[in-house]
Amino acid sequence: GQEKLSCNPKKENGSHVVLCELGNPMKAGARITVDMQLSVSGLENMGDAITFQLQLRSKNSPSPTNASVMVTVPVEALAVMELRGNSLPATTVLPSTWHRVEGSQQLEDHGIKVEHVYQLHNKGPSTVSEVTLHLTIPTKLGGHILLYLLELSTEGGINCTSLPDLNLQQV
Repeated sequence: GQEKLSCNPKKENGSHVVLCELGNPMKAGARITVDMQLSVSGLENMGDAITFQLQLRSKNSPSPTNASVMVTVPVEALAVMELRGNSLPATTVLPSTWHRVEGSQQLEDHGIKVEHVYQLHNKGPSTVSEVTLHLTIPTKLGGHILLYLLELSTEGGINCTSLPDLNLQQV
């Protein structure tokens, strides 16, 4: 039959130990299969595997050394990232009579200012520490300027590498 084990976590010699009582008394030659589900936190920087030491101890075992086995379990971090974005204003229409003024330092002579805002959200369940986001923005269409990139700014401790053609005409 299946039974739930009573397990108790404790610290022993600086290690975290989980003790599970399998049964007392046991009949000689008894075979027991144990499935364990462990929840371990703080694995962000543990690499791609974690190793557990498992040991079966018996109070009436004739052997003074109870053999232990090492079990290595792969660790996979899962974090679902979501990119959200919008443009302010959402829709922009230039009048058919509008023409760009060459050499002008005034913003309105180059078109309508549109601000693009992007937000990268971690939906979990794991945390992330190193994320790289590459945004490709079309700046020209048919040899003509489509979007004139004026500035790039970030919030929240993000490092950003700006484009080499950012505000080329110093508008």
